[in-house]
Amino acid sequence: MQKRRLGNTELEVAPIAFGGNVFGWTIDQEKSFEIIDEFVGSGFNLIDTANNYSYWVKGNDGGESERIIGNWLKKRRIRDKVVIATKVGGRNKQMDNPNTTRKHIMEEVDKSLMRLQTDYIDLYQTHYDDGKTPIEETLSAYQDLIKEGKIRWIGASNISPERLVESLEIAEKYNLPKYQTLQPEYNLYERENYETKFEAITLENGLSVMNYYSLASGFLTGKYRKTNDLSQSQRGKDVQKYLDERGIRILNALDEISFEYKTTAAVVALAWLLNRPSITAPIVSATSLSQMEAIKQAPLLDLNSSALMRLNEASEY
Repeated sequence: MQKRRLGNTELEVAPIAFGGNVFGWTIDQEKSFEIIDEFVGSGFNLIDTANNYSYWVKGNDGGESERIIGNWLKKRRIRDKVVIATKVGGRNKQMDNPNTTRKHIMEEVDKSLMRLQTDYIDLYQTHYDDGKTPIEETLSAYQDLIKEGKIRWIGASNISPERLVESLEIAEKYNLPKYQTLQPEYNLYERENYETKFEAITLENGLSVMNYYSLASGFLTGKYRKTNDLSQSQRGKDVQKYLDERGIRILNALDEISFEYKTTAAVVALAWLLNRPSITAPIVSATSLSQMEAIKQAPLLDLNSSALMRLNEASEY
């Protein structure tokens, strides 16, 4: 499988990242191990998580996902074969607002390293920029962690375009670590915010994009078509907003094209993302081996210009 480089780093990754938010939430450790084994065994190597996954589950404290990944790393002993990306600064049970202060970052990185049972994090990402901590403070903290060998590279996720540009400029001006990746929400339905506010920034600055909600919480798999379908999973409540005229138009296009290619809507939706000029590795989750098929098949699907045009037209905003 052809690898793609993350930004201006030496990290090379397969074209889909696994979203570790499901670990310790919708699947337990045993099932998580089975899924990761299948993912890595199929030639993929980028696993994305966060220090607060999945604090929102009753009985969880946050860090469950990192802990499961760490247990897997310890058992499989193939740390050098995978790229581990985690995040800092998001809300948790003790903190209602984002926090990108030096103090918070320095405290949380050691907790993540302990849970992940590793000496270093390949990609450490600002989960939510708090919008008020001086950018130099955040980037200087990352600089010290890189010098200490605790992290290798940095990225950003939920950040305003203005703060992203400012962060890149300050990094350049003061010789501080520069964000190499961006992790925004982006899929066939949710296009406008990323394409109008962020895409030009990523292309101009050589940032790799690892977009989340690649399948719009499962909507783009086609399993949610009417309100009665929303009770099928824990994520159903997040899908209702997509059940409008435009959403149905997108599903119809996915149905048509997946029929032509003898594949599934999920594979086509991911293949569309992989054809976008700024997308490096869409983040996708799976809770069963059958769901892993879309991840495995998407990089192999070569959509022609007609298919891409129809998907672009159906999802126009």
